[in-house]
Amino acid sequence: MGSKGKEKQLGLDAERFVNDPLYRTAFEDTKEELFIYSGSDTVKGTVKVIIPSGKKLEHVGIKVELVGTIELFYDKANGSEFTQLVTELSPPGILTSSTDYPFEFDNVEKQFESYNGLNVRLRYFVRVTVTRSYSSNIYKEQEFWVQCLNEQPEINTAIKMEVGIEDCLHIEFEYDKGKYNLKDVIIGKIYFLLVCIKIKHMEVTIIRRETAGQGQNATPGNDTVTKFEIMDGAPVRGESIPVRLFLEGFPLTPTYRNVNNMFSTRYYVNLVLIDEEDRRYFKQQEITLWRSEIGQ
Repeated sequence: MGSKGKEKQLGLDAERFVNDPLYRTAFEDTKEELFIYSGSDTVKGTVKVIIPSGKKLEHVGIKVELVGTIELFYDKANGSEFTQLVTELSPPGILTSSTDYPFEFDNVEKQFESYNGLNVRLRYFVRVTVTRSYSSNIYKEQEFWVQCLNEQPEINTAIKMEVGIEDCLHIEFEYDKGKYNLKDVIIGKIYFLLVCIKIKHMEVTIIRRETAGQGQNATPGNDTVTKFEIMDGAPVRGESIPVRLFLEGFPLTPTYRNVNNMFSTRYYVNLVLIDEEDRRYFKQQEITLWRSEIGQ
């Protein structure tokens, strides 16, 4: 970004101090790659103010801010800025040559993960401002991505449920546990106890259910993350079908519950059966997802 006539340019170099990979943000239409920071990482870098030869920049101060915001796509006026830290880089003066300004935000608690969903976005960015009295200010932003580690659940019991239609269909299914890390495998089994209708197809889907806003203003949104076909053909009474769902590689996040009183994101395993007349029978079960390592 520069001022009028491209006479001045403002650059921002973000340095990384942990060996995490670049992260292509999930759910975004853009293909921008962002650096990953953990919730406790230092955010450190250099502001480069580039002055072309023979030019000068008069200013009344240069500052850098670390900002965390939650934006509701449908109601931008009611967003939330939950973090804002400011460091002054330079007092008023005149720059006649390109100048570097190192900055560091140390021991900054980044308590929420970055998220870009259906109706809400949580983002972190560093913003540099060159304030001028004689002209408009110069701004430059650099977004970065935050991931937070979760503690491994102490209690993680198996899930067992039944679904049926009286005198027509009775199915029992179980999953090995109810809480999974983002690289886990959902292992389960489906038992057909009674089958009096002709089932031609069965699938399991993982659904993300997002709720943005609160109370009467809450906006729900559902997104099918992935779909697995687990049977093609008619089952018989007494048959059992194994289920193995590999979570790694899909755009999943941990389960978020009431983030800053602004949004929640939950995940469900949805069992769907389709008969020969294309009628659909389904049963949903909520699961909890958690992050065991940065970069997942």
